[in-house]
Amino acid sequence: MRTGLIERDTKETRIRVAVNLDGTGTYEVATGIGFLDHMVEQFSRHSLIDVEMKVDGDLHVDQHHTTEDSAIALGQALTQALGDKGGIGRYGTAYSPMDETLARVALDISGRPWCVWRAGFSQTKLGEWDTELIEHWFQSVAQTAGLTLHVELLYGSNNHHICEAIYKGFARAMRQAVEIDPRKGGAIPSTKGILGG
Repeated sequence: MRTGLIERDTKETRIRVAVNLDGTGTYEVATGIGFLDHMVEQFSRHSLIDVEMKVDGDLHVDQHHTTEDSAIALGQALTQALGDKGGIGRYGTAYSPMDETLARVALDISGRPWCVWRAGFSQTKLGEWDTELIEHWFQSVAQTAGLTLHVELLYGSNNHHICEAIYKGFARAMRQAVEIDPRKGGAIPSTKGILGG
Protein backbone atom coordinates (compact mmCIF):
# COMPACT_ATOMS: atom_id res chain seq x y z
CA MET A 1 0.00 0.00 0.00
CA ARG A 2 1.28 3.47 -0.89
CA THR A 3 0.87 5.46 2.29
CA GLY A 4 2.22 8.64 3.80
CA LEU A 5 2.17 10.07 7.31
CA ILE A 6 3.20 13.60 8.26
CA GLU A 7 3.21 15.01 11.77
CA ARG A 8 4.03 18.71 11.87
CA ASP A 9 4.29 20.71 15.08
CA THR A 10 5.00 24.46 15.04
CA LYS A 11 4.10 27.42 17.21
CA GLU A 12 1.19 28.08 14.84
CA THR A 13 -0.25 24.63 14.14
CA ARG A 14 -0.11 21.01 15.25
CA ILE A 15 -0.97 18.69 12.39
CA ARG A 16 -1.27 15.00 11.64
CA VAL A 17 -2.03 13.95 8.06
CA ALA A 18 -2.13 10.37 6.78
CA VAL A 19 -2.97 9.29 3.23
CA ASN A 20 -3.42 6.01 1.39
CA LEU A 21 -3.25 6.38 -2.39
CA ASP A 22 -4.77 2.91 -2.85
CA GLY A 23 -7.75 3.56 -0.62
CA THR A 24 -11.47 3.81 -1.14
CA GLY A 25 -12.04 7.48 -0.35
CA THR A 26 -12.58 7.20 3.38
CA TYR A 27 -11.77 10.24 5.47
CA GLU A 28 -11.55 11.67 8.94
CA VAL A 29 -11.01 15.43 8.77
CA ALA A 30 -11.00 18.06 11.53
CA THR A 31 -9.22 21.34 10.79
CA GLY A 32 -11.34 23.67 12.87
CA ILE A 33 -12.63 25.32 9.67
CA GLY A 34 -15.90 23.72 8.62
CA PHE A 35 -15.80 24.55 4.94
CA LEU A 36 -12.18 23.43 4.60
CA ASP A 37 -13.16 20.13 6.25
CA HIS A 38 -15.93 19.76 3.66
CA MET A 39 -13.53 20.38 0.77
CA VAL A 40 -10.85 17.95 2.00
CA GLU A 41 -13.60 15.36 2.46
CA GLN A 42 -14.69 15.96 -1.15
CA PHE A 43 -11.09 15.55 -2.26
CA SER A 44 -10.80 12.22 -0.47
CA ARG A 45 -14.12 10.82 -1.64
CA HIS A 46 -13.63 11.70 -5.31
CA SER A 47 -9.93 10.84 -5.56
CA LEU A 48 -10.37 7.54 -3.68
CA ILE A 49 -7.37 8.61 -1.60
CA ASP A 50 -7.99 7.88 2.08
CA VAL A 51 -7.25 11.01 4.12
CA GLU A 52 -6.89 11.48 7.84
CA MET A 53 -6.30 15.14 8.74
CA LYS A 54 -6.25 16.60 12.24
CA VAL A 55 -5.26 20.24 12.69
CA ASP A 56 -5.04 22.28 15.88
CA GLY A 57 -4.25 25.78 14.68
CA ASP A 58 -4.11 29.34 15.97
CA LEU A 59 -7.60 30.21 14.75
CA HIS A 60 -7.75 32.94 17.39
CA VAL A 61 -5.29 34.80 15.12
CA ASP A 62 -6.90 33.99 11.75
CA GLN A 63 -7.33 31.06 9.37
CA HIS A 64 -4.16 31.56 7.33
CA HIS A 65 -1.81 29.24 9.20
CA THR A 66 -4.36 26.44 9.49
CA THR A 67 -5.20 26.64 5.79
CA GLU A 68 -1.59 26.85 4.62
CA ASP A 69 -0.17 24.22 6.95
CA SER A 70 -2.93 21.71 6.23
CA ALA A 71 -2.07 21.99 2.54
CA ILE A 72 1.67 21.72 3.18
CA ALA A 73 1.21 18.57 5.26
CA LEU A 74 -1.16 17.02 2.70
CA GLY A 75 1.33 17.71 -0.09
CA GLN A 76 4.16 16.18 1.95
CA ALA A 77 2.08 13.09 2.74
CA LEU A 78 1.20 12.64 -0.94
CA THR A 79 4.88 12.95 -1.90
CA GLN A 80 5.86 10.38 0.72
CA ALA A 81 3.17 7.97 -0.48
CA LEU A 82 4.21 8.35 -4.14
CA GLY A 83 7.79 7.33 -3.41
CA ASP A 84 9.81 7.28 -6.64
CA LYS A 85 6.55 7.62 -8.64
CA GLY A 86 7.25 4.43 -10.56
CA GLY A 87 4.33 3.20 -12.66
CA ILE A 88 1.97 6.11 -12.00
CA GLY A 89 -0.19 7.74 -14.66
CA ARG A 90 1.51 11.05 -13.79
CA TYR A 91 -1.01 13.26 -15.61
CA GLY A 92 -4.62 13.95 -14.75
CA THR A 93 -7.34 16.16 -16.19
CA ALA A 94 -10.94 16.63 -15.11
CA TYR A 95 -13.90 18.76 -16.06
CA SER A 96 -16.10 19.17 -13.02
CA PRO A 97 -19.67 20.42 -13.45
CA MET A 98 -21.80 21.45 -10.50
CA ASP A 99 -25.16 22.93 -11.46
CA GLU A 100 -24.39 26.25 -13.22
CA THR A 101 -20.65 25.94 -12.63
CA LEU A 102 -17.96 24.24 -14.69
CA ALA A 103 -14.33 23.94 -13.56
CA ARG A 104 -11.34 22.39 -15.27
CA VAL A 105 -8.29 21.04 -13.46
CA ALA A 106 -5.18 19.64 -15.15
CA LEU A 107 -2.08 18.46 -13.35
CA ASP A 108 1.24 16.74 -13.76
CA ILE A 109 3.05 15.06 -10.88
CA SER A 110 6.23 16.44 -12.37
CA GLY A 111 8.28 17.31 -9.30
CA ARG A 112 8.36 20.86 -10.68
CA PRO A 113 5.84 22.86 -8.62
CA TRP A 114 3.77 25.46 -10.39
CA CYS A 115 0.22 26.64 -9.85
CA VAL A 116 -1.81 28.57 -12.40
CA TRP A 117 -5.03 29.83 -10.83
CA ARG A 118 -7.76 31.28 -13.03
CA ALA A 119 -10.70 31.36 -10.68
CA GLY A 120 -12.25 33.76 -8.23
CA PHE A 121 -15.07 34.37 -5.81
CA SER A 122 -17.59 37.16 -5.47
CA GLN A 123 -17.88 36.89 -1.69
CA THR A 124 -15.24 37.04 1.01
CA LYS A 125 -16.31 33.98 3.00
CA LEU A 126 -17.72 30.50 2.49
CA GLY A 127 -19.11 29.58 5.85
CA GLU A 128 -16.42 31.02 8.10
CA TRP A 129 -13.58 30.32 5.61
CA ASP A 130 -11.92 33.30 3.92
CA THR A 131 -12.20 32.71 0.18
CA GLU A 132 -8.86 34.43 -0.49
CA LEU A 133 -7.21 31.45 1.23
CA ILE A 134 -8.54 28.90 -1.28
CA GLU A 135 -6.03 29.79 -3.99
CA HIS A 136 -3.28 29.74 -1.35
CA TRP A 137 -4.30 26.22 -0.29
CA PHE A 138 -3.85 24.96 -3.84
CA GLN A 139 -0.55 26.80 -4.27
CA SER A 140 0.74 25.20 -1.06
CA VAL A 141 -0.31 21.68 -2.10
CA ALA A 142 1.28 22.14 -5.52
CA GLN A 143 4.51 23.39 -3.95
CA THR A 144 4.96 20.54 -1.48
CA ALA A 145 3.59 17.72 -3.67
CA GLY A 146 5.63 18.86 -6.68
CA LEU A 147 2.61 19.37 -8.88
CA THR A 148 2.29 21.39 -12.04
CA LEU A 149 -1.30 22.41 -11.39
CA HIS A 150 -3.70 24.41 -13.56
CA VAL A 151 -7.07 25.39 -12.10
CA GLU A 152 -9.66 27.21 -14.20
CA LEU A 153 -13.19 28.31 -13.51
CA LEU A 154 -14.78 28.19 -16.95
CA TYR A 155 -18.01 29.71 -15.67
CA GLY A 156 -20.23 29.79 -12.62
CA SER A 157 -21.95 32.16 -10.21
CA ASN A 158 -22.63 30.32 -6.94
CA ASN A 159 -19.52 30.55 -4.76
CA HIS A 160 -20.17 27.25 -2.97
CA HIS A 161 -20.54 25.48 -6.31
CA ILE A 162 -17.38 27.12 -7.66
CA CYS A 163 -15.25 25.96 -4.74
CA GLU A 164 -16.70 22.47 -4.68
CA ALA A 165 -16.35 22.00 -8.44
CA ILE A 166 -12.67 22.97 -8.20
CA TYR A 167 -11.97 20.55 -5.35
CA LYS A 168 -13.83 17.72 -7.06
CA GLY A 169 -11.96 18.41 -10.29
CA PHE A 170 -8.68 18.36 -8.39
CA ALA A 171 -9.67 15.06 -6.81
CA ARG A 172 -10.58 13.41 -10.12
CA ALA A 173 -7.38 14.63 -11.76
CA MET A 174 -5.30 13.32 -8.84
CA ARG A 175 -7.06 9.97 -9.03
CA GLN A 176 -5.95 9.61 -12.66
CA ALA A 177 -2.42 10.79 -11.96
CA VAL A 178 -1.61 8.58 -8.94
CA GLU A 179 -3.14 5.36 -10.26
CA ILE A 180 -0.72 2.65 -11.28
CA ASP A 181 -0.68 1.83 -14.99
CA PRO A 182 0.15 -1.89 -15.26
CA ARG A 183 1.51 -1.40 -18.79
CA LYS A 184 4.37 0.70 -17.37
CA GLY A 185 5.79 -2.18 -15.36
CA GLY A 186 6.79 0.17 -12.53
CA ALA A 187 8.86 2.41 -14.79
CA ILE A 188 9.31 6.08 -13.91
CA PRO A 189 7.03 7.97 -16.34
CA SER A 190 9.77 10.20 -17.73
CA THR A 191 12.46 9.77 -20.38
CA LYS A 192 14.90 11.28 -17.86
CA GLY A 193 14.37 8.33 -15.52
CA ILE A 194 13.39 10.63 -12.65
CA LEU A 195 10.60 13.08 -11.94
CA GLY A 196 11.63 16.48 -10.64
CA GLY A 197 14.47 18.84 -11.19
